[in-house]
Amino acid sequence: MTKLVLDANTLAKLHNLAAPFEVCDESGRTLGYFHPVGAPGAASSGVKSPISDEEIGRRRQQRTGRPLAEILENLAKL
Repeated sequence: MTKLVLDANTLAKLHNLAAPFEVCDESGRTLGYFHPVGAPGAASSGVKSPISDEEIGRRRQQRTGRPLAEILENLAKL
């Protein structure tokens, strides 16, 4: 993951880092969304998945669907 270090001037422009916000370039084009640590919805905010780790592991073991090679072969025919 790339790490971006903000200088004091940029950090001051962000005011309150308690809520998620949209990051845009000078033309207004959205570059992404930032969720500060501890903000509602952030990974570190204590939100728990309704699916247990055991269930996630079980689902990862299930192999359903078609092999990628078969899908690519079908797409090549289109």
